[in-house]
Amino acid sequence: MRVAEIEILIVPGWTGAGADHWQSRWERSLSTARRVEQADWDTPRLTDWSDRIVAEVMAARKPPVIVAHSCGVAAVVHAAPRIASRLTGAFLVAPADLAGRDVWPATDGGFVPLPMDTLPFPSKLIGSSTDPYCSVERAQELGAAWGSDTSIIAGAGHINVESGHGPWPEGLLTFGLFLKRLAPPAVH
Repeated sequence: MRVAEIEILIVPGWTGAGADHWQSRWERSLSTARRVEQADWDTPRLTDWSDRIVAEVMAARKPPVIVAHSCGVAAVVHAAPRIASRLTGAFLVAPADLAGRDVWPATDGGFVPLPMDTLPFPSKLIGSSTDPYCSVERAQELGAAWGSDTSIIAGAGHINVESGHGPWPEGLLTFGLFLKRLAPPAVH
């Protein structure tokens, strides 16, 4: 599939994605991309976040593909059963291992535990060998449980601005390769 044939739904994590974050850059540069806006980026609540994801997927006029980061990945995985019939694929970057982490307000918002069921749509998971919020082992465990094609980038931190991933051209290339493998969903 090509960008022109899909709607790209950008799902940032906790606090959203600032102007220099690769998700914001992709939103500005990819013609069919738009952000799934949350009412409260600073105090995530699973019900609110997943309901918003479901609404945006269902409202898409072209086959939707999600690009999620961090806590946004958790929201997508929780919403998966409700969007299975419509979502074409999910590009999941730097999943946050929310269990046992006091730094994440999402631990109080219903995000934990993460579902460990196979996702009902194609997915690509990208983790980092130095992500302070998710170990390599946990990223691989999540990817295996979700049935995701999983890649681990060496020394990429949390794959955000702070770790040097503003533009992140390698990620955009990987996203393009992921899109080439996707087929449009069956018409019901």
